[in-house]
Amino acid sequence: MGYFGNNAGPIALSAMVCLLTATAVQAEDRRREHEFREHEFREPRFFDPRFHHDHYYPPLGFVFGALPPGFHLFIRNGINFYFAGGVWYRLDGRGRYVVVPAPVGVVMPSLPPDYTTLYVNGVPYYYANSTYYVQGPEGYAVASPPPSNVVVELPPQTTVSPPPPPLNAEAAQPPATVTAQAGSDPLFIYPRQGQSAGQQASDTSQCHSWATSQVGFDPDVTPGGQSGSSYQGYKRAMSACLDARGYTVR
Repeated sequence: MGYFGNNAGPIALSAMVCLLTATAVQAEDRRREHEFREHEFREPRFFDPRFHHDHYYPPLGFVFGALPPGFHLFIRNGINFYFAGGVWYRLDGRGRYVVVPAPVGVVMPSLPPDYTTLYVNGVPYYYANSTYYVQGPEGYAVASPPPSNVVVELPPQTTVSPPPPPLNAEAAQPPATVTAQAGSDPLFIYPRQGQSAGQQASDTSQCHSWATSQVGFDPDVTPGGQSGSSYQGYKRAMSACLDARGYTVR
């Protein structure tokens, strides 16, 4: 007879009960019978600090028993995806909505309610919950993360601007203001938020200073400055900065 004698059976049973209880608690920790509620996830492990985004989200694989109100349905490769509040879900059995990665390529009519604007080589990206979005002709497409060797810059911005509209909504915008840039290649600037002429002039001046500092090139002081890759880089930076301040640039 071993060391535990007749107590071996009860001890083994007790250990099994503890293991099953811990497993059940862990499973419950990854499931809610109701929809996602951000205040229930305010712990460091659920916090997304990237690019100063600073919001809380459920982790991948977490299961909810219901979708939040106002969710949107998207179909990608025959699979139904549900989106609400920056979180993507997929149905996995009756009443089981699993948190999943955003399906790359899906086009949304608008951005998540909370997002952070980034710039990758002068192109604006919109970030929320480990997901990147880029503007396209029909709306905002879920994009692959930028390459790790590409510098991601936060734009110079004094106020938080609402997201730019899809390109096909430009018909509803006011007439463009033309800002000449050192010659015959102007930037056409649409004030999306009804900015005054004075505000637009101030924003344009500040963005011009930022763009020249980014690319090391100023077309206003460079003879023949509107040709070559340096000028194209300047235009991309200028457009990105103005876009972040609520203008559409063409």
